Amino acid sequence: MRNKILLEMKNIYKTFGTVKALQDVQFKLAEGEVHALMGENGAGKSTLIKVLTGVYSKDEGEVILDGKAVAIHSPQDAQKVGISTVYQEITLCPNLSVAENMYIGRGSGVGQNWKKMNSDAKKILESLDIPAKPSQQLGSCSIAVQQMVAIARAVDMDCKVLILDEPTSSLDEQEVEKLFKLMRDLKSRGVGIIFVTHFLEQVYEVCDMITVLRDGKFVGEYEIADLPRIKLVSTMLGKDLDDLSDIKVDSATYDGNDKDDKRIEAFSLVSDAGIQPFDFYIKKGEVNGFTGLLGSGRSECVRAIYGADRVLGGNVKVNGQDAKISKPINAMKKGIAYLPEDRKIDGIVGDLSVRDNIVLALQVLKGFFKPISKAEAYKFADEYIKLLEIKTASADTPIKSLSGGNQQKCILARWLLTNPEYLILDEPTRGIDVGTKVEIQKLVLKLAGEGMSITFISSETDEMLRTCSRLIVMRDRKVVGELSGDDLTQGKIMETIAGGEGKDE
Repeated sequence: MRNKILLEMKNIYKTFGTVKALQDVQFKLAEGEVHALMGENGAGKSTLIKVLTGVYSKDEGEVILDGKAVAIHSPQDAQKVGISTVYQEITLCPNLSVAENMYIGRGSGVGQNWKKMNSDAKKILESLDIPAKPSQQLGSCSIAVQQMVAIARAVDMDCKVLILDEPTSSLDEQEVEKLFKLMRDLKSRGVGIIFVTHFLEQVYEVCDMITVLRDGKFVGEYEIADLPRIKLVSTMLGKDLDDLSDIKVDSATYDGNDKDDKRIEAFSLVSDAGIQPFDFYIKKGEVNGFTGLLGSGRSECVRAIYGADRVLGGNVKVNGQDAKISKPINAMKKGIAYLPEDRKIDGIVGDLSVRDNIVLALQVLKGFFKPISKAEAYKFADEYIKLLEIKTASADTPIKSLSGGNQQKCILARWLLTNPEYLILDEPTRGIDVGTKVEIQKLVLKLAGEGMSITFISSETDEMLRTCSRLIVMRDRKVVGELSGDDLTQGKIMETIAGGEGKDE
């Protein structure tokens, strides 16, 4: 039997220009309930939380707390009515003490009485079993304890609704368990907790209810016992398991004599991005991929291979030879290229021309004391503008003025110009039109047919099935399976992501 409904969000709408971020979204939270808010990237989770906490104003709908409609226009308004948020990135002050962080910004009185402040802080820390002393500097505590202090601050402010936004993404298993213990304690006190996470196993360990959003719309509200993991995955992705079909298309394959040779091998590789140690290989002329829900560790794996994140352990072989890859330039010199997930931040240099962006990687490899001549740069740029059909007024056009798809083609041209043996493509078709997506998929298969090894990552499973002959499945930052041949189907991928649950469970 569900407890009394504490919070209700009814018929919530929010638009940004022409983008409908939320459309008629519903959400209910009961007292003493841990409620997971689930959905893929762009589903509307963050927007809904920001509407609830007053960061964004809603266009339509109402928020009801304790049976009364409330107007929330700012985070301060949210706190006044008992709604607090603890984010993945700690928003407290690490240079201040634990007690100071708990009472900062709360007016006069306790904040100016050091003895009382430390005494009150000690009481709540002990009541919540948080391993921190009021007088110690917050920055000396682990990330997990800092998050617990943020929660303690919220609880001491008479928090009724606690929002935990990806709180476990930077924690190890022992720290996660401590956080869950605190969540269960708060639940027993009647606090309603909204838990936003990408970790499926954690949802089933600590949550009572699940609400799923997709494409800014409410999909459904479910009791945890009524939604096995395989059904949760299919609900998030919008794929009915009974209607799934294998859409793998025929593709060009590399038929060289050395096609079984492993071009890249990684053994027990781990980086500071928090993924579990993993093994990996790719053969000459092969297209493989990492698949899994957003946050599963797909990008972190390829960033470790490329040296984009600091490698903490394991080793890599290139063409059978040990290779030390501790930073991207090491990888580039070994014939490895990487098109990153976020082209705006890690890809384009917006103020430079299309030409300069295309020749950038080759210039880095040659060294800046051996500049590429202007004539060569124009030749290379014109060649790839024509080859990839990049729509630009000229090679001198600033790349920031191009469409997203054409920017992506420029970054692809940058790496193809270095003539890599191994090409990593992380979300190469995100945010670009269907026609350009098909062009890039065809190019990937053509390059593989000529002997290039390619790792392809996409949030769109259909795209992965079209391009890859082998998929490495990720869940909760661990490799949980590998699929090839007849197992390359939507249903099998989702079963593996969900942890092997079948349709009948």
